[in-house]
Amino acid sequence: MEITILGTGCPKCKSLEKLTRETVTELGMDANVTKEEDIMKIMEYGVMKTPGLVINEKVVFSGRVPSQKELQELLTQNQ
Repeated sequence: MEITILGTGCPKCKSLEKLTRETVTELGMDANVTKEEDIMKIMEYGVMKTPGLVINEKVVFSGRVPSQKELQELLTQNQ
């Protein structure tokens, strides 16, 4: 599973990255988590509000940090 966190480095973006890494570990998933900070590349995904979460090249949400439960559901549904 490829997971990309879209964000320029704001506190919400950092929070989403930390929460995603923790949740992947808790769920025991085999996932590669990366962070994209280049605004031009973020815009290529069609994301105008960060943070954003991309799973296997599909944007699953943007503009906020989800709850841990919501993130768990997104990760398991999109693996």
